Amino acid sequence: MSSSAFIVPIDHQSTTQSASGVNASELWATTPQGEKPPAVGTVRTFYNTPTNKVTAISSLGDKFASKATDAKKELVRKSVGSAVKQLKAIDGLKDVTIDASEDPQAAAVAAHLALYKFSLKTKPPSAFNPNLKEPIPEKLNFLPIQASQEWDRGVVYAKSQNFARTLMELPANLMTPTKFTERVKAEFAGLKNVEIIVRDEAWAAEKNMNVFLSVTHGTSEPAKILEIHYKGAPNKDAQPLAFVGKGITFDSGGISLKPGAGMKLMRGDMGGAATVVSAALAIAQLQLPVNLVVVTPLTENMPGPSATKPGDIVYAMNGKSVEVDNTDAEGRLVLSGTGRRLLSNSILKHVLWPDAIYYTSTEYKPHTLIDVATLTGAMCVALGEVFSGVFSTSDTLWEQLRVAGETEYDRFWRMPLEEDFGPQIYSSNADLQNTGGKDAGACTAALFLKPFAHGIEAEEGQEPALKWAHIDIAGAMEATRPTPYLETGMTGRPVRALVEYVRNLSSAK
Repeated sequence: MSSSAFIVPIDHQSTTQSASGVNASELWATTPQGEKPPAVGTVRTFYNTPTNKVTAISSLGDKFASKATDAKKELVRKSVGSAVKQLKAIDGLKDVTIDASEDPQAAAVAAHLALYKFSLKTKPPSAFNPNLKEPIPEKLNFLPIQASQEWDRGVVYAKSQNFARTLMELPANLMTPTKFTERVKAEFAGLKNVEIIVRDEAWAAEKNMNVFLSVTHGTSEPAKILEIHYKGAPNKDAQPLAFVGKGITFDSGGISLKPGAGMKLMRGDMGGAATVVSAALAIAQLQLPVNLVVVTPLTENMPGPSATKPGDIVYAMNGKSVEVDNTDAEGRLVLSGTGRRLLSNSILKHVLWPDAIYYTSTEYKPHTLIDVATLTGAMCVALGEVFSGVFSTSDTLWEQLRVAGETEYDRFWRMPLEEDFGPQIYSSNADLQNTGGKDAGACTAALFLKPFAHGIEAEEGQEPALKWAHIDIAGAMEATRPTPYLETGMTGRPVRALVEYVRNLSSAK
């Protein structure tokens, strides 16, 4: 049997012959037919068709042509992804040519996402083994029948999402804060208009990032703050866009220890950092004409002898006092300066965050700041795996994110950011406490972060200097059920939506 194959998505209502030269309709008609049109992603595989090749014909579903544009994109992804999953199970196949004429970008995204499967097993050798001397080629090579910029862009989108998946999947001993920064620097090596800065704990102390540092006290792993500066705009001094990503490389819960069952999932609690650096990687590879600053505070949250204790009060970089009511709400602490149900409903990791948000918004004065975090178990309860929750002070920013998410089917749902939730986090011995109880946990977590986004308050007669959105990806971080183009495991969402948002933003200027 040949080592090459075709993938042909088929619209059952169309009589147009595939660009591959394969008459998909005639081949499909030779197989058993049901009373109803085949569902999207239904695949028929033909061997030695054409001679010495394998052809996988995959349904686009019923009435494909009548669907809206975004819906068509997702049907193409499901169709191509389903075919790839079938072909990658066939030993000996190497080169796969795809009829991507319906939507080249969507086809490229689906092919490369569907091929990805994380494993550190040694037989067969794993491409994810950090000790490899030489990279292992991917099982399948994909090419479109017709080359295009859209296909190439889709490859970048998918591979950047896969990079985020890898960062999140690697166990905590192989993805410490130091190793995270080293891996990111290696990925960005050679890209134009990029500068990477790695800060240490001494620098954070000089900046009075005390809430961030309060999370680091229980671990022996050195904390880091990673900055990526990409200057792709024609005016290198133009006001930047900013991403801030929460980087808890392992979250034990600290003194407020999480249950042991399923705790290994907390290797992915740096999903916010993983997704924003991966989005930045795609933006830099595509050389989009924007200026972008990315800040990711990185640390473990562990119950060491010097760990922060419930009831401790810390003064944040912006001068506010923060009571640590629960050390498993560290994300809010990390961000403030810079089993999914184990994710806190409010908690010490929340303290990681505010210093990073305040530092980024005051130091670099971006026009827009988007922070991304695997923040609350409450978000899993609210939205499950389907949507990422967005809290925003800007209707314009929310709409831009919504549109990008729908285009890539990496969707967002707007959540309430209301002061009515305030009493849950204001009633303590400090200005703020990092947990507001179980009720509305995702909402109180977002409200906790809001005071650290400097510039969101409008001065009289003027627009706010900063548009801010907080994206809680606690539910979207992991797929517990496979989809046509994603296996189970860490998803790398919302990388594609963030890149699409930036691409739309840059093309609108």
